[in-house]
Amino acid sequence: MKLNSMLTAAIALLAAVVQGQQAKPTIVAEGGGVDDYASARVQYWDQKNDSAAGQFALNYGRPVWKQAYEDPAKLDSITNGKVWRMGSNFWTNFETQVPLSIGGKAVPVGYYYLGVRRSADGSRWSLAFIDPGDVRRAHLDAFQIQKAKVKFEAPLSLAKAEGKPEKLTIDFSYPKDDINNVTLKIAWGNLELKAPVRVKVAE
Repeated sequence: MKLNSMLTAAIALLAAVVQGQQAKPTIVAEGGGVDDYASARVQYWDQKNDSAAGQFALNYGRPVWKQAYEDPAKLDSITNGKVWRMGSNFWTNFETQVPLSIGGKAVPVGYYYLGVRRSADGSRWSLAFIDPGDVRRAHLDAFQIQKAKVKFEAPLSLAKAEGKPEKLTIDFSYPKDDINNVTLKIAWGNLELKAPVRVKVAE
């Protein structure tokens, strides 16, 4: 009788475990709150016609620099030969209404997802442009950027860091007397990358 009771209890426990496993949802949801997001934009204005003449903007999440990245070997291990998402949460994205070039590479008018690629030997950095349509069809998150196909790249130059921003900071700057000559700067902790941006605005 005791053996039968033990067998019955074991079977009941097993059934409960199986039922619990079966009840576990396959897909879960994350996020929904307000993310730390930033945008860098350059807009051109036609004063004669009092109308916009075109613009471009880069939107990105702002991850925090970690103390571990102070070790060059650690930073190399997570960047060499890889594409870094250059942001956090949703995809870092770039849209331009005007033709331009970044680091000498022509960037057609359009909308792109972005990452940063570093060569396997760590000597070269580039801005990686990804087709959002390909990402959308594959349902890829920016965390899975290694699975995304890079459409083309624009070279970036490693610069001596002017500061040490705790959070990723991306901006565009330009001289007031030469507004088509823009500089892109990506700064994060000890890392600083730059590229010249040449803009073609119809007058």
